[in-house]
Amino acid sequence: MKISHIEHVGIAVTSLDEAIPFYENLLGFKCFAIEEVEDQHVRTAFFQVGQTKIELLEATSDESAIAKFIEKNGGRGGIQHVAFAVEDGVANALAEVQEKGGRVVDKAPRRGAEGLNIAFLHPKTTCGALLELCEKPQ
Repeated sequence: MKISHIEHVGIAVTSLDEAIPFYENLLGFKCFAIEEVEDQHVRTAFFQVGQTKIELLEATSDESAIAKFIEKNGGRGGIQHVAFAVEDGVANALAEVQEKGGRVVDKAPRRGAEGLNIAFLHPKTTCGALLELCEKPQ
């Protein structure tokens, strides 16, 4: 697998309405997109910081992974995942991880925010960190 760069860092927040002004006013970033990913029960907001993006994630359902992350984190948000851009395709990267004995959350790529193809690696494989692999669709 060829990883080209960190695509984004995902940060779980309890409220985009509260978090966006912090990133814009205090840090001087500009939110360039807000999007709901219905099948993942999440609303996202994106900020560009150099080549990397910050993705804020707000749960839209108590059943979402973000809601569960915040609950496990004492009701607070925090860094939820790191996403790496892969050049040779998410499907190929997943196959390589599994061939090497790694565990995956997603058996096949799925559609994520910004129209990216995404898949997650299981934290038991990655020393406790939730890692996302992503690519722009062809």
